[in-house]
Amino acid sequence: MTFQRKTADGIEYLERPGGNGPTLVLLHGIGSNAETFEVLLPHLPEGWRVVAWNAPGYGRSLPLAADWPLALDYAEALKGLLDRLAIGEVLLAGHSLGCLMGAAFAAAHGNRVRRLLLSSPALGHGVPRGGVLSRAAQARIDDLESLGPEAFARARAARLVFQPEKNPGLVERVRRSMARVNAAGYRQAAHMLASGRLLDDAERLQVPTDVVVGAEDVVTPPESARRAFEALRAPWRGTFTLLPATGHALYQQAPAAFADALGALGEMAA
Repeated sequence: MTFQRKTADGIEYLERPGGNGPTLVLLHGIGSNAETFEVLLPHLPEGWRVVAWNAPGYGRSLPLAADWPLALDYAEALKGLLDRLAIGEVLLAGHSLGCLMGAAFAAAHGNRVRRLLLSSPALGHGVPRGGVLSRAAQARIDDLESLGPEAFARARAARLVFQPEKNPGLVERVRRSMARVNAAGYRQAAHMLASGRLLDDAERLQVPTDVVVGAEDVVTPPESARRAFEALRAPWRGTFTLLPATGHALYQQAPAAFADALGALGEMAA
């Protein structure tokens, strides 16, 4: 079964209805969108309900009100969507920038999260809102505005894939999804990345949390993911998984292995 495209209160999301299993909610990264998670569906239990949102400012989702939103602003938008869909407790998985959103949600609404998976986690740059943007965040905005989405995606896509020369089809899929970013939504997300402090939220979490990262990730490398894992307090620290021969776009490059991590998420939360 494939995703069904829906909208609720200004948020576009994709959904695969489930049976008696848990609800899995998937949060994409800064240069991505909900559709990229479709490769996971054949590998997930049929009984699971799966919801992948287009974050505010992505796809047909309305942007947030603040020019410089924080991770908590995205988390509250997610809460609004889950409330609208009458979804209570979830398995929550974020990728890259989506980890900042997921950790903020789990820190603020821990009673809504059975278990959290941080994949290829972006740590954030720790810049105070309203200050001077971090160089990395400003470069993202400048590159998108100067190059345009198509050229921007062509310049960045290969970096997300391990051995891109051997995986041209995957590079093309990554490029296509990145070329669909909306400038306004991307700008907001880059500001959130600049102010993000994942390690602070990780220390506050009281939700069982696992971390997975590609062994060949050069965007959010394993040592960075290890920092996020070690910031988790012992009662809530789950498992750390290193996926071999996999880059930053790990759930697209190794969907079966990534789904195994999600399957373990469900088993441990049962």
